[in-house]
Amino acid sequence: MLLITDPWFYAAAVPAVICVGLSKGGFGGTFAMLGVPIMSLVISPLQAAGIMLPILLVMDAVALMAYKGKADWRSLAILLPAAMVGIGIGWGTAAYVNDTFVTLMIGVISLAFVADYVFKRRKEAAALGHNIPKGSFWGAVAGFTSFISHTGGPPFQMYTLPLKLAPMLFAGTAVMFFATVNAVKVIPYFFLGQFDTTNLTTSAVLFPVALVATLAGVRLVRIIKAETFYTIIYVVMGLIGAKLTYDGLAGLLA
Repeated sequence: MLLITDPWFYAAAVPAVICVGLSKGGFGGTFAMLGVPIMSLVISPLQAAGIMLPILLVMDAVALMAYKGKADWRSLAILLPAAMVGIGIGWGTAAYVNDTFVTLMIGVISLAFVADYVFKRRKEAAALGHNIPKGSFWGAVAGFTSFISHTGGPPFQMYTLPLKLAPMLFAGTAVMFFATVNAVKVIPYFFLGQFDTTNLTTSAVLFPVALVATLAGVRLVRIIKAETFYTIIYVVMGLIGAKLTYDGLAGLLA
């Protein structure tokens, strides 16, 4: 089969790609976490990840052009080397990693971070400075979880949200980080057999949706207020954290 033709697949895939596109347009990986779970309602998570990666690469190319030169380079210098280590760990342990445990881990971390924000009112506190040990840790976790399930958003945000960057700078930093991570993931994904003709052809069919959604995300970041921007990030992060925690617990108890 050269293309997935099931209409139920596209009923799930189109909203999934829209969510990922909005995220790639500047919302830091939060909405992107919805992509694989939504598509996994109708196909296997492994196939969903294989279809999504080429789409992510197209979105990254569009977003890089939109945010050219806009990034917190200090954050990237701390996060990216560690992310490469995380990707290597993900590749080396791909045959042994329990996807359910990773899902639960990301969900719990996300909820804990949102709870800390809510109860300590981080939005009223001063912005934190850079911290190499902290950034290296979360960068490695982001690389690992991004490799396993395209869920690198929350670990990335654990480090970058407390910095309180301007929305455009935050968005550009996220775009540069995940564009690099996704490009590096291509080689191990290829050797793990994640790409085949059916997946690549299906990805190509979804490319137009990806382009439109990414440009819409770029536009929203440019016009939205900083306070509203971060509120959206935290709310979505909390909702996704709850969903991932539920899925992880359900998988472990099954």
